[in-house]
Amino acid sequence: MLPPTQEPHFVTARAAVLPGLEGALMNLEKVVFGFFIVLAATLNFGFFLGEIDQPLHHHIYELFAAIVVNLIATVLKFGDRTQIGAVHLSTSLVADLQLVAAACVWAFAMHVSGDGMSADVTTSVVSLSGGALFANVVSVVLLIVETVMLRR
Repeated sequence: MLPPTQEPHFVTARAAVLPGLEGALMNLEKVVFGFFIVLAATLNFGFFLGEIDQPLHHHIYELFAAIVVNLIATVLKFGDRTQIGAVHLSTSLVADLQLVAAACVWAFAMHVSGDGMSADVTTSVVSLSGGALFANVVSVVLLIVETVMLRR
């Protein structure tokens, strides 16, 4: 965060219009970061939820959305040079790896083997997304711990 003397001009302009606002403004970067971490976990949970061997309970577009949001969350985690930042990045990379593996299993079953989404394939895909869900939950817990430890 910039020292008070080097705040961007739009922050000081708003504070001049609305006195006392400078302390109430949120750090947009942290809001976006937290948004994508929580969204990644909730999308992953939405895909994971349902009977493990029922393909109708697990939609491919939900898996695709979980992959895209997890990749965005991973990109946002680059650049943090702290130890907790490294753990954030590693949990995100684990989630990405498992979700991409789940998509590969799905694609192989549908387009290469010709078996389609059998109960066995669905179980494998959902199990891989469960591992990614666990990594996302660890990331959310880290975010909460980091927020609680933040000193004002």
